[in-house]
Amino acid sequence: MNVRRLIPTTALAGAVALGLVSLSACTGTSDAADGDKGGKLDVVASFYPMQYLAERIGGGHVAVETLTKPGVEPHDLELKPKQIGALGEADVILYLKGIQPAVDEAIAQAGVKNTIDAATLTKLEAHGTEVGHDHGDEHADEHAEEEGHEGHDHGSEAGADPHVWLDPVKYAEVAKGVGNAFEKADPDHAADYRKNTDALVKKLGDLNTEFETGLKNTATRTFITTHSAFGYLAERYHLEQEGISGVDPESEPSPARMKELQEIAAKDKVSTVFFETLASDRTAKTLAGDTGLKTDVLDPLEGITDKSRGGDYIEVMRSNLTALKKALGAK
Repeated sequence: MNVRRLIPTTALAGAVALGLVSLSACTGTSDAADGDKGGKLDVVASFYPMQYLAERIGGGHVAVETLTKPGVEPHDLELKPKQIGALGEADVILYLKGIQPAVDEAIAQAGVKNTIDAATLTKLEAHGTEVGHDHGDEHADEHAEEEGHEGHDHGSEAGADPHVWLDPVKYAEVAKGVGNAFEKADPDHAADYRKNTDALVKKLGDLNTEFETGLKNTATRTFITTHSAFGYLAERYHLEQEGISGVDPESEPSPARMKELQEIAAKDKVSTVFFETLASDRTAKTLAGDTGLKTDVLDPLEGITDKSRGGDYIEVMRSNLTALKKALGAK
């Protein structure tokens, strides 16, 4: 994952206090608390993958607000005091610990009874040199030490990769857990939540089958990406992710990493360097230009924007599959 700046604990604590004061000073302190919810379960989701689950599982019984608006890079999110304060007003908070440190701490301060951490609903794994080639994380650590930031590895456990939503199987496991939590939070509509969860799990199962079939026979199993977010996807479908990790998407890769990637591209017959939708394609184009490779989008689905190839999770994942099949020479 790209190195991101973190918000100091002291600054966040002050913002939390200010947010709580704003709650007592006025009503409707944030989008999540504005307006009459019409008796619906008030759900605050941290970013798009959690929002998608809440909307599909909750259906007409929930009012969902997301802390991360479309087009905002989730890792860089800085919460406004009114957002922090409004967290305490939610009926349910749905987030994934490890993706957004500022959100994690604010949620811990909110103390909402029905707080769902998606990272606890499936098994997190570490994705580094042990998964395929993917040497990117060691470079992330080196760069992080130089810059004084934390490296790629986020998660509720040290070294755990939080990008579980990019594996349809693990995402389905999370969906089941969210469904169970919604049933407990709103027993009157438990049957509907169960029905919606089952329908979503089936859709994710069908998506998994599409990926398995589409990526079964390919000319190469290796892909290069500027964002090392696809470890679970690579492991699920027996691919090898090579990330330009430790280098911000807006920056040039190090000469050593460039040379390494050039060697890998030649050895493994890589055709494409992927970049993400919420960051510049400059790094990918730099590498591609020096290696004679193409560039394309592989969307980590951390947010849906006008640049996204599809209107929702399923559509964007299918676009990712199409891009992977083309880049890997699927037969």
